[in-house]
Amino acid sequence: MNLPAEIPAALPVPADACRETHISWVLLAGAYAYKIKKPVTLPFLDYGTVERRRFYCHEELRLNQRFAPGLYLDVVELAGEPAVRMKRFDEAQRLDHVSSHGDLTGAHLAQLARDLVAFQSLAALAGPGFGTPEIIRADALENFDELQRLLPVEAALLKRLRDWTEAEWQRRMPDFVRRRAAGHVREGHGDLHLGNLVLLDGRVVPFDGIEFSADFRCIDVASEVAFTLLDLLDHERPGLAHWLLDAWLTWSGDFDALKVLRFYLVYRALVRAKVAALQERAPEAAGYLALASRLVAPRAPTLTITCGPSGCGKTFATSRRLASADFLHTVRIRSDVERKRLFDLAPDAESGGTIYTPEATVRTYARLAELAEALLHAGWSVIVDAAFLKRAERDTFRSLAHQLGIAFDLIAPQVPREELARRIRARRNDPSEATIDVMEQQLHWFEPPGSDEQV
Repeated sequence: MNLPAEIPAALPVPADACRETHISWVLLAGAYAYKIKKPVTLPFLDYGTVERRRFYCHEELRLNQRFAPGLYLDVVELAGEPAVRMKRFDEAQRLDHVSSHGDLTGAHLAQLARDLVAFQSLAALAGPGFGTPEIIRADALENFDELQRLLPVEAALLKRLRDWTEAEWQRRMPDFVRRRAAGHVREGHGDLHLGNLVLLDGRVVPFDGIEFSADFRCIDVASEVAFTLLDLLDHERPGLAHWLLDAWLTWSGDFDALKVLRFYLVYRALVRAKVAALQERAPEAAGYLALASRLVAPRAPTLTITCGPSGCGKTFATSRRLASADFLHTVRIRSDVERKRLFDLAPDAESGGTIYTPEATVRTYARLAELAEALLHAGWSVIVDAAFLKRAERDTFRSLAHQLGIAFDLIAPQVPREELARRIRARRNDPSEATIDVMEQQLHWFEPPGSDEQV
């Protein structure tokens, strides 16, 4: 479909480029970008009249100003056609490009995770017609109906994936119901892949959220973050996927999402496969099916704990393990964060030391054990980042691994006392509130791992 000539002619300055998708044109002119919706009607959207296009332009402005108020400016008229006017940005700063160049960092994703959690906590709750188990199942199975028609050569693999989807949906139906009742289905972005995230002044900012379908954006927050995680896996950046998930869990505390996250990751992979197949990109579609196949057959879960006083490098060691992973299969639980959460404190809040009583420590380790067991049952490998200074604390988790029949590992960095003190003095913006006095106290009652604990 050709862009009517009178539209670019109405721009204040001539356009120097035009980007086209199957539903819109974006004219780049000077300092601005103008997004014009095509007069098309498709199964999932209706831009058939100028009134509807004008309505959805205003919807796009409203929805995306929640994420990027400095980017989305207003709706203007170009020769009688509505257009969303945006501030123009350097396309090289889109995260798909940044990732491809190897410049995407854990710090970028940690900031995105924190902002996303803050947004999700305030986003409007979805109405009664969204996020029900029946809708989730119907959306998932619709992918297979299309893919079986488009990719008959993949029939055997599609059957295996469909069987897994049906079984997992049945197993997780109570989780879908519970999460919806708990307020986890909200009006989000709906299309949060790396190409819809951009670095502006050094910060990751979402843009181009879905305005044309409330069904696509009124979803479980776990489904929202699954889109970005899946795209990181597709870009072969599993370490960064771990980093994003770790930060999102740190700030949200929504470990319950991990029970349904694998379902949503597979769903997102199949959506991408369907889109690729519809655009006759069969090799790309096959790649997404292979990714989905890997997601439905995760490796056996393992349990890892750390051991040692503050400053010995436990968090650094576990961060390295997450960053070097070959796929998305592990979650980390940090005692400093979960201790604060028990007292309704944010991870970066200062407690003044009031939450470090013996009773609070008992509660914290009980919570860590509870979380670890639930996540292991959900099929995730778990790293528990805590001091574990006492043999009895470590034995509890070793017994849990033995009870579940899974591998157990212990990370116990060894660091001289002087280095412990230096690291603690140098800490900034860390959930740990340990001081030199705390470290000295820990060393006094530390029960180092015995030789029988090293296996």
